[in-house]
Amino acid sequence: MYEHIAGSCGAVLVRGVNWIGDAVMTIPALRALRRSLPDARVSLLVKPWVSPLFEKDPDIDEIINYSEDFRGISGKLRLSRVLRSRNFCMSVLFQNAFDAALLAFLAGIPERIGYSRDGRRFLLTGRVDFDERAKGLHHIDYYLELLKKAGITPKAQAPWIFLDLEERLHARAVLGVLKRPVIAINPGATYGSSKKWLPDRFAEVAALVVHEIGGSVLLLGGPKETGIADEILNKVSGGSDASRMGSASLLNLSGKTSLRELIAIIAESDVLLTNDSGPMHIGYAVGTPVVAIFGSTSPEHTGPVGATDIVIRKPVACAPCFERECRKKSLECMDLITAAEVFAAVKRSVRTKKAVFFDRDGTLCRDAHYLSSMNDLELFPSIASLQALKDRGFALIGITNQSGIARGLVQEEFAQKVNRIFVERYGFDDFYYCPHHPDEHCLCRKPEPGMLIRARNEHFVDLRQSFVVGDKEEDMILARVAGAQGILVTTGKVQASVHADAVADGLETAVSIILSMTQKKGHAS
Repeated sequence: MYEHIAGSCGAVLVRGVNWIGDAVMTIPALRALRRSLPDARVSLLVKPWVSPLFEKDPDIDEIINYSEDFRGISGKLRLSRVLRSRNFCMSVLFQNAFDAALLAFLAGIPERIGYSRDGRRFLLTGRVDFDERAKGLHHIDYYLELLKKAGITPKAQAPWIFLDLEERLHARAVLGVLKRPVIAINPGATYGSSKKWLPDRFAEVAALVVHEIGGSVLLLGGPKETGIADEILNKVSGGSDASRMGSASLLNLSGKTSLRELIAIIAESDVLLTNDSGPMHIGYAVGTPVVAIFGSTSPEHTGPVGATDIVIRKPVACAPCFERECRKKSLECMDLITAAEVFAAVKRSVRTKKAVFFDRDGTLCRDAHYLSSMNDLELFPSIASLQALKDRGFALIGITNQSGIARGLVQEEFAQKVNRIFVERYGFDDFYYCPHHPDEHCLCRKPEPGMLIRARNEHFVDLRQSFVVGDKEEDMILARVAGAQGILVTTGKVQASVHADAVADGLETAVSIILSMTQKKGHAS
């Protein structure tokens, strides 16, 4: 329907949604829109409290804050003039409200694409029916379906919130006072009390985390949810001032973080236990294992989408009711969920295995620059030394950027064939690769941690007990991002790195360093 627009439109306005969880669920559609319009300027119009989600997103060129300055009729007219000055040729309305279509119309944007609902059909040029199929979709697919029905072919990807290394390191320092594993608990939910599990049950789980698995509990929430966090903390700690301020087992950050800080804190936690809420969506969008409690709402529509995320709910006749408050005044859907079963899910979500992740070209074999022929595959003889890591309980996992596939320089089947050599001959547990072009800004291209997160889910790896061995700076940055130890091997072009924890002249030396560091860590603990 809009292929001619997609090919020529130089400026696109996306009207984002107003709630944090919903905003996270629009990220794959934003990514798909960018892929369809690689040369266009993409501007995102959102409320100020949502915009921090997108601050580091490379697929968005501009964030326009729909601030309080634009309230009322006069404010909308002022905002429409601001938008008109940007010369947008197309608007994509993820927000369902009449206001979104009206603003796009007043701004004189010629193509206005959105779901035909809330009485705004006459304001849209690209009207997508809000039919029974759309009503039944998970909200991630709901926004992707809008693009698909408008003629923009979406490529589904998981939501991903971009964080920079400094944000991660700051959050890691904040959590440095806590014993691992750190279980973040988000006991609130903005929508209403019908989405909130009982505070005393959260407190029971928190106590079990501390006493049964020797971990620690981190309490999260917005400024309006500090009361719930305090109630939980008092039940666990007995209200002592020392515990309230934070100790090796308990830390209350409810109401004390900005949204960006909250995102980084969740990313650095080992598990997130949460109600259906904005932080729940943040959890899976930064790759943290999620245990989500559902009562009045539907995980089929808004549930977490991480590969190993766990949803806990009870088959109550009246659920999901989607009500803010329980009409029966009983909240049976929440009351039937016990602390024991939630703790069991949390415990099951804690990653415990250790791994060594290896870059391929320049680390395991000579870097032939877009290796595309078996004639150019030259394995380093010292690869045999990796057996010592397996003998010490490490999983061996390969991670390699293979943008040559997207560039048309390497056949994907060939890359897979090379990777299988390490699995079949040298005992690697798995081998992951990123086939995307750097301009795609995918979450799996190093130094983004997508491949490590996948390994964490599929092989139950604790990244903080693990190592990354590579010959490039991006490998060492990846290690820092993931909280792993980085070992630079000088068998490639890079001879030093400020992000490396150690430098080795080859694989055999790297193995010795890892075994030595592991032994020292074991003695220290």
